[in-house]
Amino acid sequence: MSIQTMILQLAQSFGQTLLIFVLTLVFSMPLGLVVYFGKKCKFAPLRWLVEIYISIMRGTPLMLQLMVVFYGPSLLFSVAVPTNWRFIAVIIAFSVNYAAYFAEIYRGGIESIPFGQYEAAQVLG
Repeated sequence: MSIQTMILQLAQSFGQTLLIFVLTLVFSMPLGLVVYFGKKCKFAPLRWLVEIYISIMRGTPLMLQLMVVFYGPSLLFSVAVPTNWRFIAVIIAFSVNYAAYFAEIYRGGIESIPFGQYEAAQVLG
């Protein structure tokens, strides 16, 4: 194998990795905001469901979640998966995993603001 072939393969792999990274951010950040709002919801069953989701997503290894998303549909529902299912499964698993982390980041950031800052913002309009 020549150096040129190895560099080409590394460049293609880096492109795939970068695409996975960008798509994960694009999907997980807004989903994390939705999860955060679900956690702060006044409707208790929804709040409990979201807290269970966050606990499961943060408490299980990402590799296990990848395996569940990749093999789950075909084993549980006998669904024929498309040829590019591996890439789609990675994006789904990464997005739902990191959405739970982003929800906790949003929660920590918003709850760290003192109440006086909210009052000052209301006074300033």
